[in-house]
Amino acid sequence: MASNKRFLTDEQRALLTIASQNVESLSSSPKSSTSLLSEHIVKANAGGKAQTAGIAVRHVRRSHSGKLVRVKKDGAGGKGTWGKLLDTDVESHLDQNDPNYDSGEEPYQLVGSTVPDPLDEYKRAVVSVIEEYFSTGDVDLAASDLREIGSSEYHPYVIKRLVSMAMDRHDKEKEMASVLLSALYADVISPNQICDGFFMLLESADDLAVDILDAVDILALFLARAVVDDIVPPAFLTQAKKGLPESSKGFQVIQIADKSYLSAPHHAELVEKRWGGSTHITVEEVKKKIADLLREYVESGDTIEACRFIRELGVSFFHHEVVKRALVLAMEIRTAEPLILKLLKEASEEGLISSSQMVKGFSRLAESLDDLALDIPSAKALFQSLVPKAISEGWLDASFVKSSAEDGEVPDDAKVRRYKEEVGTIIHEYFLSDDIPELIQSLVDLGAPEYNPIFLKKLITLAMDRKNREKEMASVLLASLQSEIFSSEDIANGFVMLLESAEDTALDILDASNELSLFLARAVIDDVLVPHNLEEMSSKLSPNSSGSETVRMARALLSARHAGERILRCWGGGSGWAVEDAKDKILKLLEEYESGGVVAEACQCIRDLGMPFFNHEVVKKALVMAMEKKNDRMLDLLQECFTEGLITINQMTKGFARILDGLDDLALDIPNVREKFSFYVEHAQKKGWLLPSFGSSATDDSLTRAAAS
Repeated sequence: MASNKRFLTDEQRALLTIASQNVESLSSSPKSSTSLLSEHIVKANAGGKAQTAGIAVRHVRRSHSGKLVRVKKDGAGGKGTWGKLLDTDVESHLDQNDPNYDSGEEPYQLVGSTVPDPLDEYKRAVVSVIEEYFSTGDVDLAASDLREIGSSEYHPYVIKRLVSMAMDRHDKEKEMASVLLSALYADVISPNQICDGFFMLLESADDLAVDILDAVDILALFLARAVVDDIVPPAFLTQAKKGLPESSKGFQVIQIADKSYLSAPHHAELVEKRWGGSTHITVEEVKKKIADLLREYVESGDTIEACRFIRELGVSFFHHEVVKRALVLAMEIRTAEPLILKLLKEASEEGLISSSQMVKGFSRLAESLDDLALDIPSAKALFQSLVPKAISEGWLDASFVKSSAEDGEVPDDAKVRRYKEEVGTIIHEYFLSDDIPELIQSLVDLGAPEYNPIFLKKLITLAMDRKNREKEMASVLLASLQSEIFSSEDIANGFVMLLESAEDTALDILDASNELSLFLARAVIDDVLVPHNLEEMSSKLSPNSSGSETVRMARALLSARHAGERILRCWGGGSGWAVEDAKDKILKLLEEYESGGVVAEACQCIRDLGMPFFNHEVVKKALVMAMEKKNDRMLDLLQECFTEGLITINQMTKGFARILDGLDDLALDIPNVREKFSFYVEHAQKKGWLLPSFGSSATDDSLTRAAAS
């Protein structure tokens, strides 16, 4: 083919060869190949024939159509061109419709992906655990799964998710959720985190109400149940209110929980049985089962069987009660101590009773040693001997001794100040709930009986500045405290403190002197004080002081005609009428039981009376009825009441004492009353119903007279 018909001339080929050889050096030099060749000017004729001398070949290409096409910078691109010489960086376009297309030749692309949020993953894992729990009902498995998930900082979300999921389900799941919350308390989820979880629920109440029709009422019931189960303190309600807008659903939830559920009579039992699920078991039932299994174990000595019973209870969060009751039994029955220690050691080694539950059981017993010493004089010494044994054998954490010592290292002033703050909260809660047993338990848990007079002063001072309802409640509470945990000296000293500060109290409460005189007179009518106490108080006060004047007013009230009835009704007669009504109810329930009733139903009726400070009347009437009808079946009822803790040893002793005081009158209707009573006292002492102080001189004299007659 002739040269003029070639696509490139020989001279052009020579230039192309030189350019190819120097491409690397040219591309890396400060001047590109384009700039080196830019000195040559391309001149093309209209005919399309290019000059060959001094032409920069890379700048001009002739297309197949004969047109001249100017090439882009660096000799790349342009229609009809071959692209940049030895260009490896140029992006090539792959046509997916090309028969030779290979997807492997496509360039790699970095695809952005979001980093997973640990909280989202935790929530998904928690939902799976909750769903499985609702299917199986296995509390221990759910607790174990949550431990394995870890991320304890997210535990408040467990509370929120568990409750919110249960709210949209049946009563069975709601009850299961409450049971699981109690099981997780302290062992898996800290008390503060449980409160945080409930606060998150309150904050999201408006959103929950959109999806769940009666969300506000259900959430209020969950909150009330948490308070009743002691996993959320009552003070949480007041604190949470401060963090919520008054117009919010969460604020409304707190109001309903406080006013509709926690302030109702017998609210604890009502709240616990509201959902009545298959998992429901009351605290009283659990305590009774624990007491029964421990007695059976002491008789049989079968450790394996006892551990099986504990496991079948299914209340791992309540195992501290097993520890406490077992230790008390070891103190009561000295021969049973080796068996009890063996059982606790075995339960600990098997992992049946956790370390935290073991420590909690010992702590609860340590807090109640003062009361226990009334029944077991050597209780403190025995407890001090049990602790080192348990630690040395490895089933009680040594931290128990350290924490006990730290708790005792509190200066007196600071301790009194803290005590006043705590009892202030307890009293406010009592005015809302009217729950005397709960208040008594709270005082026992404080473990400061030496400050009982301070409590009385705080109680009366707060009541004087409130309505008649709270004044009546304070007087009723004093009667209960006097028979349960307060001595007559505690109450007298508390009133002396009130009288000494009467002038200061009058600055804040307009009618303080008159109100205080009514409290004094009411205490005498309720047998909380005796008239002689008023004389002793006067002797400790300045003759012209406001306190002395208050005592004189109280005496005047007591000397008036029909003083008892008037004083009982001075604040509306709340308990004045209730006492007479309670006597009638007690008589009716005992008659029904005597005619063939069930023990459990009779106990429930006594519990429904809601007057634990008046249970000595049950003891008195039961004994009188047993002597009149010659039916010792009443002893079975008293035994059951004592076993369940429904009638305390103080109330039992007081009931027997009232019978003892009235033996002469009873002898007019029941000729052999002294012999019968002697038999009942002996029976009660064998069963441990009575305080050791009962039955000494007074009883001996009475029984001596019975023998003589």
